[in-house]
Amino acid sequence: MLTVALASLRTRWTALTGTFVALALGVGLIAAMGLGLASTFGAPDRAPQRFASSPVVVMGDDTLTVPVRRGPSTGSASRKLAHPHPVDIELLRDLRALGPVTRDDGKDAVRARHEPDAVGVDAPVAEVRRVVGDRALVLTGDDRRRADPATARDAEGLLTANVLLGTAGGLTAFVSVFVVASTFAFAVALRRREFGLLRTAGATPGQLRRLLLTEAAVVGTLASAAGCALGGLGAPLLAGLLVDEGMAPPWFVIRPAAWPLHAAFWTGQAVSLAGVWAASRRAGRTGPAEALREADVDTGVLPPVRRLLGFALLAGAAFLMARTLATDPSALLKRKTYITQPMVLITAVALLSPLLVRPLSRLVRLPGATGMLVTANTSAALRRTAAVAAPVLITVALAGAVAGSAMTGPAAKAAEAREHTRADLVVTGEELRPRPVPGATLSASAPTAVYVREEGTALVASEARAVDDAKALARVGRLPVVAGDIADLDDGSIVVNEEWAQHTVGSTVRVWLGDGRPASLRIAAVLALGTGNNGAYVTRANAPAAAVDRIEVRLSPGADRALVEARLRGTGGTVRSTEQWLDATYPGAGPQTRTGLVVILGIALVYTLIALANTMLMAGSVRSSELDALRLAGATRPRVLAVVAGETLFAVGLGALLGLAVAGVHLAGLAAALASVSAPVVVSVPWALMGGAAGACALVAVGAALLPGAVRRRSPRTG
Repeated sequence: MLTVALASLRTRWTALTGTFVALALGVGLIAAMGLGLASTFGAPDRAPQRFASSPVVVMGDDTLTVPVRRGPSTGSASRKLAHPHPVDIELLRDLRALGPVTRDDGKDAVRARHEPDAVGVDAPVAEVRRVVGDRALVLTGDDRRRADPATARDAEGLLTANVLLGTAGGLTAFVSVFVVASTFAFAVALRRREFGLLRTAGATPGQLRRLLLTEAAVVGTLASAAGCALGGLGAPLLAGLLVDEGMAPPWFVIRPAAWPLHAAFWTGQAVSLAGVWAASRRAGRTGPAEALREADVDTGVLPPVRRLLGFALLAGAAFLMARTLATDPSALLKRKTYITQPMVLITAVALLSPLLVRPLSRLVRLPGATGMLVTANTSAALRRTAAVAAPVLITVALAGAVAGSAMTGPAAKAAEAREHTRADLVVTGEELRPRPVPGATLSASAPTAVYVREEGTALVASEARAVDDAKALARVGRLPVVAGDIADLDDGSIVVNEEWAQHTVGSTVRVWLGDGRPASLRIAAVLALGTGNNGAYVTRANAPAAAVDRIEVRLSPGADRALVEARLRGTGGTVRSTEQWLDATYPGAGPQTRTGLVVILGIALVYTLIALANTMLMAGSVRSSELDALRLAGATRPRVLAVVAGETLFAVGLGALLGLAVAGVHLAGLAAALASVSAPVVVSVPWALMGGAAGACALVAVGAALLPGAVRRRSPRTG
């Protein structure tokens, strides 16, 4: 069987070139991203930077740890404090008695005030521990890195790179299965008469299946090996891109690892065999009579198993969206959901797409004889049409769903922030100094956090704002209050949102404040959940270490705006109009998000273009008799090329239409999610991106379709 398969591959190598390239590219991307993931998991420990010359570092406690239930036993949960404890003056005095103390109050210091967040001490460790006791943390050796602000930034950068590489790797596997499966299925369909001849010569269905699986295994082995080599070369380039875009720490490099290459190689093999498995079963059912069949009308392109699987996935996609809307609508705004959930719907629609070809071809009436031939050929060649439409569907749907979701989140947040304020001016800065300004109401606030233990099993951190004057906040703000009154907020109360397990006005909730102090606060008001901007509110007395970074200003009637702005500059911040502040704070998708979208959608587009070119070249290589018949019937060469181009554009248009429908369903669910959390329904539809993807698909598909016909310069002679 191997000999027959190799002979078949030598004969049909041109038809499988596109599959080889797509599979090699997919394996290469998986290998490169796997090597990147391995480098994020096993990142080398960096030496302490901030207090490298000090053998001991004394650092204020920066972590809140509380007991929680872990099944039948008790464990602990920890969260980083919003306001780490400083090394106080008294402790500094005691440490100086032991030896030299090094301070670092530069720009990277967490707290550059009279009381530093950490100091280096040149003294015996045992003496330092005795003096410090439980007043602070004593760090030695590599643990001194905890005092480096770069440590947290590096961890965040590694997490960002990890998420992007994992998402892109999963998407690569998803798209490559589609491309390889559709390509192999179409290639098998084109070989129907060949299989009929083999059956006539005595080949059994099992032998046909083994032949195709052997061909796929050979192609998969060669493509996977080439892909692993390509991934090894491309991984350093990928790491450089992540570093340049700020999505990984500056020191991030690819380190040698074997398991990503093994995973990529065997994934390529699995994708190749899985892609041809269903097609091989259909080939095994080819009867000897197929060798004599001349009809080009495709039948049986949607077997019962595919139909059942398609409708099951369609029902599953509807169930997932309905459950998410019912239980956690805000999850639809999260990257993990809006990238993975549309894949189920895309798979379902791609499986069922042959059902739509003939109904749509009947609805679309193209003028003239050329239009009639286009619709007739499209309806007859269902496999070719579906093979072209499927990759276009993937690209357009992912562009609409993923990019649309990524753009909708910031747009909804910006609209929500605009609705929640009555301010005319906004002052921002790191440590503002609020002061009364005649002719204006000022609402100053500082970023902080509160922590709550929910159901005794989890410690949940909630972003919060600490305000000076709750009544000023009520006058300047327009918060989405669903119960209570913002003006009732005082030092013994808190404002929460509906996401909190306890959100009944008047009830008491036990929390830990931003500096770790426990407190029992009465709920003064409850806010709608929104897009996530509606955090908790406390007074400045409950966040004394928080520095004011925002002052919202509402002008009184008849106030001199220029004079108010001049006086506000004395606070030490930047004075802007509310619209200017909103534009600066919510600029849309950030650079990291845009880079991620380029990587993810670029993979889908490259695969689509390869699949389209390969499919059209394969189709053109076997259509000579059909095109010759058209010419013998009187069709001119331009008309024949117009028919071929029209069929291709129709199939691309069908895929784009289905992709648009999938993206529309997903974005409609996103709109419903925004409405259910009482957020502004602002949905961004990336028309230009979807149109550009469809246009690129059309250009490549038509060019590849016309290439076989373009070389036939003369009409056939009847003899």
